[in-house]
Amino acid sequence: MTDRPLSTKERLIRSASELFRQRGYSGVGVAEILDAAKAPKGSLYHHFPNGKADLAQAAATWSSDGMLKLIAASFEPASGFSEGCRTLCYKLAKLFDISGSWETCPIASALTDGPDNTAFRDLSRHLFDGWIAEFEHHALRFGASPEEARRKAEHFFILLQGGWDLARSRRDSDVMRKLPLPE
Repeated sequence: MTDRPLSTKERLIRSASELFRQRGYSGVGVAEILDAAKAPKGSLYHHFPNGKADLAQAAATWSSDGMLKLIAASFEPASGFSEGCRTLCYKLAKLFDISGSWETCPIASALTDGPDNTAFRDLSRHLFDGWIAEFEHHALRFGASPEEARRKAEHFFILLQGGWDLARSRRDSDVMRKLPLPE
């Protein structure tokens, strides 16, 4: 059985996500995205009426969905919150090792590096809050009170983002493996 070919819209989103991760929103032109996606010129505005800005939001959402799947895959089999955190950090470190590339957070690269506008800020807050909510869900599942679950979730999110940036700047995936995780 073969996988179905990706639609033009899917190719645009995935290509944009990859390019934004590598060089940030401002470092990527529309022509580069179209070339990487092997998409005709008119297709960008057909699928994304506001052009690159709409595409950046779709790429960030697609990347965030992937991260939410990785979070679930790390926490679901865990026996405790700290174990889920550790597993996620190890999985992210392994992605650095396997890919050989030291790319930035896919949300930050597409949205916080992009134009300073309310829609980008609102979407990045929404996506990051989704990650925090997923961490909070698992903290609650492992017996934390609602207040403690929220604190643990936000603490881990901050550690994860900072760890990602430090690992990237040092080109050292062990930073992710050595994060001081919440109990």
